[in-house]
Amino acid sequence: MIEEAKITDIWRIIESKLHENGEPYQDLTATYGFQLIDHDDHNMWQLVFEDGNVHIFDHHQNEANCTLKMKEKNFRKFLLGDLNSTTAFMTGKLKVEGNIGLALKLEGLLKQYKFS
Repeated sequence: MIEEAKITDIWRIIESKLHENGEPYQDLTATYGFQLIDHDDHNMWQLVFEDGNVHIFDHHQNEANCTLKMKEKNFRKFLLGDLNSTTAFMTGKLKVEGNIGLALKLEGLLKQYKFS
């Protein structure tokens, strides 16, 4: 599903999965920015957690607490749990601006969902 989907469809899948079960992010208040550095169309996205709700924007709506920059293929691996964020950061496959602790928290949160 994620492996072949268009980026806009991947974000719809993410939104759908997150809305199915809000328990993992119930107490999270954070704005994540995503920049797909090798993607020409719609390379900036935001994932906003607030008051037990989640919203996805195809642009930067708010100031991000944490921005993750990576190639599209690594973004897909990240969602599937095939890319460890710490290793990716140390090897340059992932760049993080802002609160790195939130990046690690996001990885743990997303692992609770099945995106494959």
